[in-house]
Amino acid sequence: MRIPHNEPLGSDISGGLERPQMRGSAKVEPERRCVLSGQHGARASLIRLAIAPEGPDGLCGVFPDVMARAPGRGAWIGVTRAELDVAIAKGKLKGALARAFKGAKLAIPADLGAMVEAALIRAFTDRLGLEMRCGKLLVGSDRIAEKARAGRVAWLAHASDAGEDGSRKLDQALRVGLESEGGGERGEILPLDRNALSVALGRENVVHLALGDAAAAARLDDVLGRLRHFLGQESHTDVAIDNEFDGDEAGDSAASAEYLN
Repeated sequence: MRIPHNEPLGSDISGGLERPQMRGSAKVEPERRCVLSGQHGARASLIRLAIAPEGPDGLCGVFPDVMARAPGRGAWIGVTRAELDVAIAKGKLKGALARAFKGAKLAIPADLGAMVEAALIRAFTDRLGLEMRCGKLLVGSDRIAEKARAGRVAWLAHASDAGEDGSRKLDQALRVGLESEGGGERGEILPLDRNALSVALGRENVVHLALGDAAAAARLDDVLGRLRHFLGQESHTDVAIDNEFDGDEAGDSAASAEYLN
């Protein structure tokens, strides 16, 4: 069950905490522009790329900064891993970053896509671990079912290799608690199997997960949404991505400052 985004990610790397703009009484989340598609999206929905200090070879390495905390300038992407891999292979990412990081001699890892994926998974599992240490994460089918039927579950998820029967029973308990037995509410199928979840949480056989705290669920879902989008598992409503990198690039004529920080 998905919880809408409600929390800006990270801090402004150009100096201090970036506060959302106020438009009337509503908060407007800061936006960034994808260097590959040229499309704008909420900063919390894109992935920041940062550059390391110049090495002995005179090159600056590019690395994913998914929590947007690394100092210095950054560029943003909102594409899937498949699109990123194509952009790297065709030299499109190198050209886009050369425009964004003017004057910097860059070394782009061939496996940058894998690095981004690993960083997003780590961010998600770190958040899971934090919620567990805070006592907010529920594990175990019986405990989750009890809380779900009582209407005390805000987020429910299943490992990618969870049994269909067990997941279906918990989904039904969720709908009972929501008083929506005829509805379609069901738990998330995570892009991680039970082994990965068990290792991340230091528990044996973690198959089903739940949160009763809506704010904690929203924080977790924010990271999960970016991971899902990068893996190409679902459409991302916060930023439209142009899948075609050949021909005229949307970002060619835009000011590089729109991509940075």
